Amino acid sequence: MKEFLEKKNVVISAKRYGIDALGAMAQGLFASLLIGTILNTLGTQLGLGFLTEIGGYASSMSGAAMAVAIGFALQAPPLVLFSLVTVGYAANMLGSTTLDGGKGAGGPLAVLLIAIVAAELGKLVSKETKVDILVTPLVTIISGVGLSALIAPAIGTAASSLGAIIMWATELQPFLMGIVVSVVIGIALTLPISSAAICAALGLTGIAGGAAVAGCCAQMVGFAVMSFKENKWGGLISQGIGTSMLQMGNIVRNPRIWIPPILTSAITGPIATCIFRLQMNDPASAVASGMGTCGFVGQIGVYAGWVADVASGAKASITAMDWAGLILISFVLPAVLTPIFAQVLRRMGWIKDGDMKLD
Repeated sequence: MKEFLEKKNVVISAKRYGIDALGAMAQGLFASLLIGTILNTLGTQLGLGFLTEIGGYASSMSGAAMAVAIGFALQAPPLVLFSLVTVGYAANMLGSTTLDGGKGAGGPLAVLLIAIVAAELGKLVSKETKVDILVTPLVTIISGVGLSALIAPAIGTAASSLGAIIMWATELQPFLMGIVVSVVIGIALTLPISSAAICAALGLTGIAGGAAVAGCCAQMVGFAVMSFKENKWGGLISQGIGTSMLQMGNIVRNPRIWIPPILTSAITGPIATCIFRLQMNDPASAVASGMGTCGFVGQIGVYAGWVADVASGAKASITAMDWAGLILISFVLPAVLTPIFAQVLRRMGWIKDGDMKLD
């Protein structure tokens, strides 16, 4: 059996699944859902319908893109890789529902788990028969879609329970709520869970939406700045206006690198809620609460809320204090606080050079 697995390049290890596959999935998510959301937001704000349409196409293919990326990381042969398109679509769609048929947030997590299993099973039968062109796709697709039907809704339900925690947090006083929401949504942004989907499913707007934006920015800008030595300008851009999920593989390798951005989010969250009263007041932009600085979608959402409030009379005008709060929470504080915390951990020996290097 060991020789057969080696022959088929099936390597059961934490690195292969927890680092290689996870890192590739983050890139697949960025190339579909996140790019789609950016284009959709720009199209809506600029009145360019064709951008909104393209964004919708890109976002709808997120499951397939993630699954193919995972298969590529697992070095799947062509027929397995192409078959994962169907597996990813099914896992993402079913993982985005709950056991009672509601809206879940576990699509990306379901894709990660199910695509790994389907890809490895497909690799095991690949080129083992004379009708490989039939057998390999059938095994990959049937195993993947079948597993999606069995467990993806449960994954969606489990992911949605995180949303219940966030909803409970929004009922607390602004200081405590700012910490809880900022930290939890920030963590969800970096994990293979759709923070944007969680925020959208909950309709996370108002002050809670502002705290969510703060947490996401702390993760994205924080990781981008504190890993600048390893990743230079490319890493600054890909993480700062892309996704901090790119660091997930490194977090698995050394979880301590996650401490600085989490601490930063615990500080910027209550500052956003208690001092600047940063809010996400455009109901149509609830998804932006979970996007942070990705394509500046979070900031565009906050601005759209300001415009809506002014139009409705709920807000007299957009003030300098509004802009100062948005800029400080989104960019300045994460860029300053996170490297300070990281430097302390470097002196303690908890973080070493190369720990945050992106492939």
